[in-house]
Order: sequence, then C-alpha cells, then structure tokens
Amino acid sequence: MLSREDERATAPAGAQEAPPRVADLGFARLDLQREARTGHPEVVYAEGKTPEQTVAVLARLAAEHPARAVLATRCDDATRALVRERLGSREHLDVDDPSRTVLLGPLPEPAGLVVVVAAGTSDLPVATEAVRTARAHGVAVELVVDVGVAGLHRLLAEVPRIARADAVVAVAGMEGALPSVLGGLVGVPLVAVPTSVGYGWSLGGLTAFAAMLTSCAPGISVVNVDNGYGAGVAAARIARPVGLLRAAQQAAQQAAQQAAR
Repeated sequence: MLSREDERATAPAGAQEAPPRVADLGFARLDLQREARTGHPEVVYAEGKTPEQTVAVLARLAAEHPARAVLATRCDDATRALVRERLGSREHLDVDDPSRTVLLGPLPEPAGLVVVVAAGTSDLPVATEAVRTARAHGVAVELVVDVGVAGLHRLLAEVPRIARADAVVAVAGMEGALPSVLGGLVGVPLVAVPTSVGYGWSLGGLTAFAAMLTSCAPGISVVNVDNGYGAGVAAARIARPVGLLRAAQQAAQQAAQQAAR
C-alpha cells in the first residue's frame, strides 16, 4: 500500500490535492470536513464567544450538515436566549438550560447504548451535557440519577440496568468514589467524569479527579473536570460500533433463518 507521500510522488504532474474546506466567518474558521474525517461535524464551544458569534457558527454548521444535528456546549443564558430568538423557527432546534447545550438538526439513528450515571442531583448539569453529546454522536442514552455511594443501595438496585450498556459514563464530585464502585460491579467500558461539586478540599473537582485517576478498579478512563462533552464523545465512540455490529449480526442471523426455511 502506498503511503500518502508515495501517492503524491506518483501523482500526475500538476495534480494537487483538493484544499481543505473551511468556512471563514472572520472571527472563526470552521472545519467543514470534520465529519468526513471523524464521522461527526465540528462542535461549538460557546464559552468565550459572544452570543452573536455562537449563533452564526451554529447556523453555518447546520447549513453544511442539514441531515444531522450540530451541537453547541457551554451556552450561557444570553446565548441560549439569542438562539431561541434567531433560530427558534428552525426545525429540530433543542435548547436545554440545565446542560447549557443546543442541538440544531435531526439526531442520527441511534446504534448502541450508553448509560450515564450521576452520583448526585448537583452533578446533573455535567451528566446531561454527556447525555446530549452522546445522542448527538449517534447512540441511545439512558440517565440514572442520584445513586452516589452515600446510599449504596440506590446504586445496587440499578446495576442490572447499567450492566446492559455498551459503555457507561459515571459522573461524580465530592470524593469521586462512584466510578471505582461501578468499576467493580460491571464489566463495561467506563468513562469517569469528575465534577467541581463539593466543599472546601474537593478543590473544585481536583480531589475527585485524583481519586478517579488512581482508582483500583480496572477499565476506567478519566476525562477533565466537568467535561461531560468529552465523556459523551468517548462513550459514543465505544458504543456505536458495538451497536452497529450487533445489528449487522442480527440481520445476518435473520437472513440465515429465512434462507433455511
């Protein structure tokens, strides 16, 4: 197989690769080929952008990807209000206040299952960011809320449901014990999200972050503090191929059974 360098060396004289497709908005240069490379459009990180900038980026990305949802995260009150004002007439607009996210466009047909587990109700803003991100990246998602280790019986009651997942996201602040406990209860790939929830020496999520990184339970990956988006993407990239493979196997089995009749 030729390397990209070999391909360029053997290309006809004068032949050039097509330049990357970029939309230059003046304040941002949008990567219009992200979906072709990774399977998903560019996502808008709204924090630090003006509401007008976020709306302009969302509208341009939606125009480029009309068949699937584009996502914006960390949208403050003013941004969400302007999205509703400027884009409220658009079909498939979904603005969520608790997670501070915006989805614009139809969601992909889901394949695979992610279960997002939140230790406490205070972790819901991060957990719901993970939920909406995972859905935007093409998986079915279930949310399990308020099952932290202070009431372990609540978590144990949900273990059969959680164990059905193709990937799990565990969201916790305070001492961050939830992923370690879950990692010993289910054999599912697990993405841990430390949150900044907690008093004093929780240190804005650093205590939970360190606890998750040093967990004794195997099979745990850890994302940054409050990074529900990153966890949602990671879990979806694990679960969706599994779901697609399972669907293909089921279809093959059905075809074989029909052929045998």
